[in-house]
Amino acid sequence: MTNRIPQDILDALTDVEMPRLPPAPQIAETLGLGEHTIPIRNCGCVVVGSGAAGLRAAVELARRDGDVTIISQSAWGGTSACSGSDKQTLHTANTSDQGDNFTAMARAIRAGGAMDEDTAYIEATGSPRAMASLQFLGLPLPQDALGGTLRYKTDHDEVGRATSCGPRTSRLMVQVLAREAIRLGIAFFNQTTAVRVLTQGDGPARHVVGILAVQPRSRTPDNPLGLVAFRCAALVLAAGGPGELYRDSVFPNGCFGSLGLALEAGLDLVNLTESQFGIGTRREGFPWNLSGTYVQSMPHIYSVDDTGEEHHFLGDYFRTTQEMASNIFRKGYQWPFHASRMLDFKSSLVDLAIFREGQKGRRVFMDFNRNPLPVPGDQPFSLTRLDKDVSTYLGTAGAVQDQPIDRLRHMNPLAIELYRRYKVDIAADPLEFAVNNQHMNGGIAVDIWGRSSVGGIYAIGEAAGTHGATRPGGAALNAGQVFGTRTAEHIAATGCAAHPATHNITDAVTDALDRIAAILKPDSPLPYRRVRDDVQARMSDHAGIICTPDQVSTALKAAAALCADIRQNGLAYDRPAEIARALQWQQMALASQAVLAALDHYIRKGGGSRGARAICDAHGDALPDTRAVSLEEFRFRSERAVDGEQQILVRLTKEGIGVSTRPNRVFDDTAKAFFERDWPAWLTKAIYDLSAAPNAKH
Repeated sequence: MTNRIPQDILDALTDVEMPRLPPAPQIAETLGLGEHTIPIRNCGCVVVGSGAAGLRAAVELARRDGDVTIISQSAWGGTSACSGSDKQTLHTANTSDQGDNFTAMARAIRAGGAMDEDTAYIEATGSPRAMASLQFLGLPLPQDALGGTLRYKTDHDEVGRATSCGPRTSRLMVQVLAREAIRLGIAFFNQTTAVRVLTQGDGPARHVVGILAVQPRSRTPDNPLGLVAFRCAALVLAAGGPGELYRDSVFPNGCFGSLGLALEAGLDLVNLTESQFGIGTRREGFPWNLSGTYVQSMPHIYSVDDTGEEHHFLGDYFRTTQEMASNIFRKGYQWPFHASRMLDFKSSLVDLAIFREGQKGRRVFMDFNRNPLPVPGDQPFSLTRLDKDVSTYLGTAGAVQDQPIDRLRHMNPLAIELYRRYKVDIAADPLEFAVNNQHMNGGIAVDIWGRSSVGGIYAIGEAAGTHGATRPGGAALNAGQVFGTRTAEHIAATGCAAHPATHNITDAVTDALDRIAAILKPDSPLPYRRVRDDVQARMSDHAGIICTPDQVSTALKAAAALCADIRQNGLAYDRPAEIARALQWQQMALASQAVLAALDHYIRKGGGSRGARAICDAHGDALPDTRAVSLEEFRFRSERAVDGEQQILVRLTKEGIGVSTRPNRVFDDTAKAFFERDWPAWLTKAIYDLSAAPNAKH
């Protein structure tokens, strides 16, 4: 990519206009319960969330003649539509310069451990179909003159399976899928926030019967909370990840996900210990990941204290200017923090150094008009003094310009254009950034068809806990597309969503109303905003990239006490428009307790540092080295191989948060399909395992 690209092309890949939604269908049926007259819509299936995964599920089910309705808190306002990076990645099988090996790809996807082997293989084999269908809908993935998709290497990617439309890949995915959903006439209820899953039955017989939502425009004297009930036989949770869980977050504002909602519905959650953290600009301004060419251009990174003095802090961590600059570059494709990369002067030492500057109260910046300053006592920065992998990449890319901004402009002018759209000109001014929470790898436990532990409820995208301790960059976008399709296939095979549901939901709605009334207390001494501040500070300060056994244990006790306080006193809100937010923060407090319970369990059982968290311990066996500062307080436990062979499950019980473990599902990747033997299972729908209890696979 060069700066000779016409401006109109840059604009088209940066300013992605979303389609206008048609009016939502009118709801005629109502249910009277005391002072509440609640509208009820009958659906075959309800999809909660309007991101790339949810839209994929809705489109695929509609194509299979399913009756499907989408409800969304804010159409085109979630992570898929509003997040990205310099060239946001979609991770699929490499079909360009070499034929891919799905077995090898599956092994790479699950290489971080704590991931089901069959899930990884499904994501690998499903990726070409997912990509091709997106291209059919109009996704402009780049190709060479012979039709091969252009590829590059990304995080945890040994082959080069990444491709990209630019910084707005996922938004473009949402755009083409949204257009298709509208073309298919799928009912869409915007500004509709799911607050309570409606279920019936107990134990293995428990199943979904609907979902209750808050819709402000439906608020009337007869419906003071603005509630709307959606009766359904199948429910797909696709509301993304818990972005509001952390104060230091690159998620767009208002991303609550569905972990608390799922816990209250009795669903099992898995791998809540696993998240991704990395450098990016915070959501107080324009939230964006600073991976890829942002750091591969090697800008000068420095901090500023409260007196305005600049600090060249990275010079204290690395031994030479070459080593420092090369590791800044490597943050481009080693973007997520990883504890093991703090060792031996590797790239996550950059993250730790930035984190420590924040602890000192300093602000950290990238300056694209300055090359990195030299390490004290060493030679100045030079493109001729870089590690071989770095110099080879820059030479191949032709990025040999004198200044970082010129190297960035040469490699990826879209990266500059994007910030300009938000009144930030990185070609003129330094860019402030920090280490932020970026993705939840864990979530709702599902089987190979996306089924949860409660009948009729499915989870996809970041709502589902399909990832392990690590994942290749862009694998999440692929997983959402693959499992969105598989979920739709399974629901269609059951036949449960062929027609709108008509079952009685009076008891389920009554129970949900009682539980909501116990939370919404305008005169409570506990305002929901205080819960927000409490949860976010606790998670960012004690459950981020640096964790200690004592701090996590203390944080768990505080989180449990907060949830008990909410149960006893409810939450206060100032006006009816805040009803949904109050309920969401009650659920986020519960999700916080669940994450900390899983993390505390892992640490108490001797778990070591893996993925995005360093478990610091005075008796730890690993200690990061630096040139000039002591990091003894960041001595950490190394990862144990045994922990990668299992996953941590969390469930809400009458006694509280219950934590257990289960081994990863194994998969014989040497087994071969045989057409005549296996075709009948496809023809008879035996592959869908329709007779199995919904929680038999977890």
